[in-house]
Amino acid sequence: MKRALITGIRGQDGAYLASFLLKKGYEVIGADRRNGADSNWRLKELGIDKDVKTIYMDLLELTNIIRALEKTKPDEIYNLAAQSYVAVSFEQPIFTSEVNAIGVARLLEAIRLVNPRLKFYQASSSEMFGQTKTVYQDENTPFYPKSPYGISKLFGHWTTVNYREAYDMFACCGICFNHESPLRGLEFVTRKITYSLAEIKYGLRERLILGNLEAKRDWGYAPEYVEAMWLMLQAGRADDYVVATGETHSVKEFFEIAAEIADFKIKWAKRKNMLIGIDEKKGKAIIKVADELRRPAEVSELRGNAQKIRKTLGWEPKVKFEELVAKMVQADLRRLKNAARKRKTY
Repeated sequence: MKRALITGIRGQDGAYLASFLLKKGYEVIGADRRNGADSNWRLKELGIDKDVKTIYMDLLELTNIIRALEKTKPDEIYNLAAQSYVAVSFEQPIFTSEVNAIGVARLLEAIRLVNPRLKFYQASSSEMFGQTKTVYQDENTPFYPKSPYGISKLFGHWTTVNYREAYDMFACCGICFNHESPLRGLEFVTRKITYSLAEIKYGLRERLILGNLEAKRDWGYAPEYVEAMWLMLQAGRADDYVVATGETHSVKEFFEIAAEIADFKIKWAKRKNMLIGIDEKKGKAIIKVADELRRPAEVSELRGNAQKIRKTLGWEPKVKFEELVAKMVQADLRRLKNAARKRKTY
């Protein structure tokens, strides 16, 4: 039985990866710096909270990492832990760098000292490309990050490459473009949209406020992306791969499709120089665009070219954009409908 250690186990990717590896017959250990049952909801929703062992490990403390590796003796390590919110990184650039950048260096150094034969996966990000000048981004596209988050991820990425080349370690980077699911955090714009629409539908909220509706991203389905992570560590040699769908859609598109699935009919209008979306069925504004929610430096569009991983490892996305949006909307409608029922029984 292989043993995998996953950092960031309580996040979207950590939960889906744990579920995937358990089905493959792995023993899964989740490394987490947090405590409390409330943050365990993703594992519970997937029905695997009792199957994942937990060890507390903090990427800010090297000796803690070393002790955790010596205790768990994993065959594979998937580093999914991060301060993962781009907007927050502008408010907390130092902490973001400590976790996303120096934290990766600490983890790789601990692996080198304890067992350099371990297989290591680093979660890199499409945000490293930033204000790119190419239509598609692949493994050879120059990086130009536009946020402290993207910069910190770039440090972690190149540190992983350096340890692979300097110490002959099996260390891979997955440059994953945006990947979403019903388990996405509410801080991310996609889940903010689907959850807020469900709240509006059930009378729990009046409207949704968003920033840049024109930003375009390459959005895939998270459970498919964790399979790509696993495939990288099963390959004959360590390498880096872009993981993406090759399609882009705007935040506005995402909202419009989600609203239609939730049975709203949106008409756009301008009031006092502000863009608003009106539900024609009820004649009420359910979304408005606020400039204060825009980031200090915006990335207008990202689109990945995943030909390398398709040809080399046989991975390709299957869930299309509209199906992804539907999965997220339907899950949040179901969650809030059930919550509303429970409230009525008390």
